[in-house]
Parts: sequence; C-alpha cells; structure tokens
Amino acid sequence: MSDVHGSAAVQLRATRDAVLGRPELTGGELRAELTRATDRWLAERLGAAPGVALVAVGGYGRAEPAAGSDLDLLLVHRAGTDAAGVADALWYPIWDAGVGLDHAVRTVDQAIEVARHDLRAALGLLDSRPVAGDAALFSELHTRAYGEWRRDARRRVPELIAAVRSRTERFGELAFLLEPDLKEARGGLRDIHAVHALAAAWLVDPPSPAVVAAYEWLLDVRGELHRRNPRSDRLVQQEHDPVAAALGLADGDELIRSVSSAARRIAFAADEAIRRTEAARPASRPWNRRRAQQRRPLADGVVAQDGWVQLSRDADPGSDPGLVWRVAAAAAESGLPIGAHALARLEREAAALPDPWPGDARQALIATLGAGRPAIGVFEALDQAGLLVRVLPEWAAVRCRPQHNPVHRYTVDRHLIETAAEASALTRRVARPDLLLLGALLHDIGKGYPGDHTDAGVGVVPTIAARIGFEPADIATLTRLVRHHLLLPDTATRRDLTDPATIETVADAVGDRATLDLLHALTVADAAATGPAAWSEWKAGLVDQLVDLVRADLAGEPAPPLPALDESQLALASEGELAVQVTGLRVTVVAPDHPGLLWRWSGALALQRLEIRSAVAASAGSAVGPMGVTVFDVAPRFGTMPDVALLRAAVRRAYDDPAALAGRLTDRERTYAPSRRRVSASPRVVWFDDASRTATVVEVRAHDADGLLYRLTKALAEAGLDVRTARIHTMGAEAVDTFYVVDEYGGPVADDVRRERIEYALLAACEAAAG
Repeated sequence: MSDVHGSAAVQLRATRDAVLGRPELTGGELRAELTRATDRWLAERLGAAPGVALVAVGGYGRAEPAAGSDLDLLLVHRAGTDAAGVADALWYPIWDAGVGLDHAVRTVDQAIEVARHDLRAALGLLDSRPVAGDAALFSELHTRAYGEWRRDARRRVPELIAAVRSRTERFGELAFLLEPDLKEARGGLRDIHAVHALAAAWLVDPPSPAVVAAYEWLLDVRGELHRRNPRSDRLVQQEHDPVAAALGLADGDELIRSVSSAARRIAFAADEAIRRTEAARPASRPWNRRRAQQRRPLADGVVAQDGWVQLSRDADPGSDPGLVWRVAAAAAESGLPIGAHALARLEREAAALPDPWPGDARQALIATLGAGRPAIGVFEALDQAGLLVRVLPEWAAVRCRPQHNPVHRYTVDRHLIETAAEASALTRRVARPDLLLLGALLHDIGKGYPGDHTDAGVGVVPTIAARIGFEPADIATLTRLVRHHLLLPDTATRRDLTDPATIETVADAVGDRATLDLLHALTVADAAATGPAAWSEWKAGLVDQLVDLVRADLAGEPAPPLPALDESQLALASEGELAVQVTGLRVTVVAPDHPGLLWRWSGALALQRLEIRSAVAASAGSAVGPMGVTVFDVAPRFGTMPDVALLRAAVRRAYDDPAALAGRLTDRERTYAPSRRRVSASPRVVWFDDASRTATVVEVRAHDADGLLYRLTKALAEAGLDVRTARIHTMGAEAVDTFYVVDEYGGPVADDVRRERIEYALLAACEAAAG
C-alpha cells in the first residue's frame, strides 16, 4: 500500500508542479488550472467508491488554491458505509506529496452537527462544492448547510461579526500597512468571505462586481506571493518588486498602491454589510420585520434616518455645490455613516465646487476635520464614492501611496487624515483651529509629487488653499506650516538648545507666536499619526523646551532657564572621583576632565545594550580639579535598564582600559547582533556653519547599528576635536547623529582640508559599525 501511496504522491506533486511552473499562468487562470488538475487527481484517486462524496470546502471549495494553500476536503459518507479505507487512500498520498491538508470524514448529520458549534466549519460548508462521488449526497449536505445557517442566523451572525473585528485588532488594516497579511487583515480576503456569509443568510446583497474585482486582485497577488513563499500570506517588503514584476506592474510601489486600493474597497464593503446587518437587528425584533422610517434633520438637505446619514427628500445635489461637505460634516459630527443611497446620488449628481468654494463648503470641511476620529470613516466613504478626488483633485497623487520610511505605519493619504484627527484634539491650543486642521490634512501632500516632499507641498498648498477660499494671509500661514512642519522636531533632537543661534534660526523661520503655536500642535499631531517610534516623552520634552525658548525670543523676553546640572550631579562631581548616577532613563557619568571621555562612555553604554538619545557635556569644579560631567538620555534596547552595578563596572573598565573597548564591542556584536541587512543608502556627513556661533555642527546620517556612537565619537576625538554636545536621533533603522565640536583651541573647525579628513574618518566609522 505504501508503494501505491508513494506513486500517487509523486503524481500529485508532479501535477501541481507542472501547473505552478508555467509563469504565463497568473491570476484566475492559475487558480482555475490548479483547481482542475487537483480535482482530476482526486477524482481518479477516489474512483467509484459507493456511498461517499468528496467535497471541497473553504478556499479549495471556492476554487481559489494557491501554491501554499491547504486542500480543505470533507469525505461525506452514508451511515453504515466503511469510509476509513477510502479516506486513507486519499489522505496519505496528499501528506506524502507535501501538500497541506485539512480533512474530515463525516456523515451529513455529523457534518451539520459540527457546523452548529464551529463557526469555521459552518463557513466552510457555505463554500462547498462537489469534487467526485455521490452527487445526491453532496446535494443533501449543501441544502441542509444553507438551511441551518439561515435558520440560526440570529446566533451565528454576531459570532461572525465578532470574528471580523477580532481579526482587525490582531492584524490591522491591509490598506494602510507596508507589510500586510493579505488574508487576515481588515480589507483582506476573509472579509469578503464574511460578506458572502451574510448574503447567504439573506441579510445583505452579495458583493458588487467592483468589490469582487478587488477581491480577485488580492487573490492574484497572493498567488504570486505563494509561488515565492508558499506558506506565508504576508506581503513583506522584499517580495514587493518580484510579485509586481510577475503581475506585470512597474514596481513594488505600484503593487502596494493597487493592493491598498483593493483592500479599501473590500473593507468599505464589509463595514457597510456589517452596519446594515446590525442596524436591521434591534434586540427586541427579528431581522426581517420592517420598521417605520424616522428622519431627523442634521443640516440643510441632510437627515439622519435609521442610523444613517441620508439626503432629505428636497435635496438637489446638482444645484447645491456645498452639499457634499455638509453631508460629510453631518456624518462626522453625528458619528453616523453616510448611507449608500446618499453616496450614490452624490456620485451621480453632485455639482462641481466653484473656484473659490462657497463659505459654507469651507466651513463644512473644517467641521468634518474638527470632528476627530469619526472623520476618518467619512473620508473613506467619500474616497470610495470617488468624491474626495473630485473635490480635492490633488488627493489623487497621494491616494494609497506607500511610505518609504519604516517609522510610518500608514500610507500617505491615511497618514494625512490621521494627522487631522489627532490635530482635532489640539484645537484649543491655537488661535486658528481651521488653519491647524487644514495644515494637518495637507502637510505631506507633496509626497505625491516628484522631488523633496516639503518643496513640492509648498508649491501645491497655496493653490489648494486659494481654491478652498482662504485669504492671502491665511494661505501664507498654511504655506509656512507645510514648509516648516519638521522644523521643531528636527531642531529639538539635532541642535543644541543652549546655543542662541538655534533659537534665533527657529524664531526667524516661524515669524510670530501664533504660527509657533500652530506649528507646535501640528508637530504633536503629525508624530502621533506617524507611529510609536516617532514620538516619546523624551522628544516631546525637547520640543516643549524649544517652543518655550522661541516663544520668549519672539516676545523679547528673557529665555527660560534650561535644565542644568542638578544638585545631586554637582555633588557627585564635587567628590572628584569617577562616578555613575542613574535616574530613570538618565545616566550621568563624572570623571576628571580631559578629552575623549564621550567615546569611552558611549562604548560602555553600548556594551550594556543602551541606546543613547542625547548627550550633553559640562564641567564642574572639585577639590582635585575640573570634572567632566556627561549626561546621557538613554533607552534600553530590550525593555529594562541594566543593573546599576554592572553599568558602573562597565564605565570603570572603559576609563581604566579604553583600548580594550573596541575588542569587547566587536565580541559582543559577533555574539548578539542579528544578521546585517544590506543597506542601499550610503552614510553621509553634513556640515552646518550657521547653526552655532561658537562651535562647528557636523551631522552624520547612517544606518543605525550597535556601537555607532562609540565609533563616531572616537573618530572625532582622534581627529583632535572636543564634542561639546551630541544629539542622537534614531528613526526606525536610521540614525541622525549631530555633534557640536570645537578644535584644540576651543573654536570652530574652519579648515577645509581638515574637514575632509574628519569626514573620511566618520564615514569609515559608519562602515565599521555596519559590519
């Protein structure tokens, strides 16, 4: 029997490989041919066994196999039929062929009973189809499965909806992720399976042709992904370009945009189906009982009706250009979804907005943005109806556009809407909430255009703002917000806030306190919408310090004092000995002052798996002479701070035997460091001559790595430079390290030849850290 099984397994493997090895077969053609080839093998293997039916369920039942898909099979048999031998003859060759198998052997009664208590089994039967065997037996199973699902819908459908929402919590939103799960994430393949199940219960209509096309495109992408990685449904970044090429797309960006667009359509359809199902099911009534329709006015031409925002009976979209945004504002402010009928009418009939917009349209846009998170769903509804690009044509350039910075968790368009939602909670902090909200919506609009996104945004935002109807002075403020939307965080994390040139530069760029307040709120909202890696208490504190200093400068007031050495640090220095103090995430190291302390301490902290966010050097007196005080803001790489005794010991070793640091770091990296990934961008050194009057500012931009700061500061020390202040800024896997350095005479580094040597040494340090 094993020889027979082995021969059959070889045949199955060869059959599937022959189909998968034809690169001209993609998409639906690949799925259809793989289904036919597998069906033929199964039918031949089953033969003429009486009293049994081989039924495909789940994904195989839908005829949607991919290279790594399991075969979902149910062997149904009549009571009294010995099906065990038939099952063995089928299952063993499939296992031997290395094909995944989800299998069961049951009578019709058993299959229905299991489905009553197992949602996955019930959904699998809804997608069942006959492969071979007793057709009448399959027909009985199919009829009873659908009948049970419809009769038990009141109990099963809430379970189905809960499963959909649970997947969203676990896997996120496919449309806005850079490495999404095509099957499980919101807007993925399983969401359409849920809609089909709701339709099978006669609660909603089946998916529209446009939604089906989006679903089939995700199947096409999954099919090519499985050809390269058969056991994964996650579209990781290294697969973007190869999968795009296999599907005839230009590159991975085009692939992600197409996937995002398809997922958004699916997610919108699934949300609509779930809302309709829940709206039709009050707790005290069955689903099929009609209720009297109640209308409540929300705005001119807009009403709430049975939990939806709809157009009033006398609304005339064709002669009312502001109606689209009034509907949007009413939906966002009420928290109700826009009804499908209202969206369809607006899509067909809405009048074009004039240039400039009427005042009520502008106010309704601001009201929509000001509603906060409910506005996100409203914008998505307008997008799916094609209305968003119609009223904001520039939106097409950022729609579904992927980000290339791993700090970002959303596509560009969703990031803009998320930023506006975050900004809505900050409107009380500014004198012009409307400018804050629109600035949040448009701050990254330039990412849809060639070149630097800030420059592109500065070019396009005045046109948009003028069309919306803002006055020239307001347009100038909006343009300034876009131009400088990165100014505060970049300055706070890369510049010395004690240097007057830093504050003057920011004050000149901002211009006035009202704009400073707007820029501060935009910074907070932008960071919150970007992702957890973009913001922290440490960064927020630095930005707050910078804003306070600039506000005082703009008002002509004395600068508020920045945190200096506290009493405990001064007391530590006065003892005149090497010492380490740890307070929360701040590490203070004191030692007799001489050049080269910073690189020693950087190496010691790196050995303790600490990321250095900022470093400030200061001097303090003691009975034995001047003491160098270096204050580090740090973050542990793995969640907890090292033991203080171990940290002190590491600092002592670095002080007593600095020459051994390099060897210890190399050994640690060899033991603990993950495999190095290939970095396409080369490190870069940038000099800033106008950032300080008393020091030279040099910035190193490189891929982050263990020991990078140690190597950079050591290179600077070996070049004869003293690092007065260091600002360490890590964004995802990228580091921007800024150093305020002075030469051996305490002045800036002006000699170009010397700068070239320093730059060469810094780049060599980056290469060494990258391995």
